[in-house]
Amino acid sequence: MHKGWLQQVGKWMRIGWLVLICMMTAPSLAAAGEVYSPQRGTPERGAVLNAIRPILEVRVGPPVEFVVSWLRIYKDWAFVAVEPQRPGGGAIDPISPHYRVSEFQDGLHTIALLKFSYGRWNVVDYAIGPTDVFWDGDPLYAQFPRAFTHP
Repeated sequence: MHKGWLQQVGKWMRIGWLVLICMMTAPSLAAAGEVYSPQRGTPERGAVLNAIRPILEVRVGPPVEFVVSWLRIYKDWAFVAVEPQRPGGGAIDPISPHYRVSEFQDGLHTIALLKFSYGRWNVVDYAIGPTDVFWDGDPLYAQFPRAFTHP
């Protein structure tokens, strides 16, 4: 009986240590998981893309859909890079009555920063056809983890 009792105490001590280790590492695992990419077809991803759609449609005319290069969420912020196209993969004419790609642009490639507030995603900053990493060094973007702004 004495031996069985010691085995039980040993078992509970091992479980206690395991629980303690898990509790100590959980905050670091949560911090690492704060930046994520919503899966294709999810309502969250659709809401982010729908928030940036008017920016392109006002320039090139509707309808516009996107090929997502990357989309990251961090707390109530979203950072996205998309290639706009016509539904079904059709190319958008870069010389349209509404919009003309300048020599200082790299096509219609679009990058946008959004914030979730007032129950929806709102565009805070964007660039169409940037030729560099315009957000690098900007104080607005300095508040975010590197995994959010450097996919």
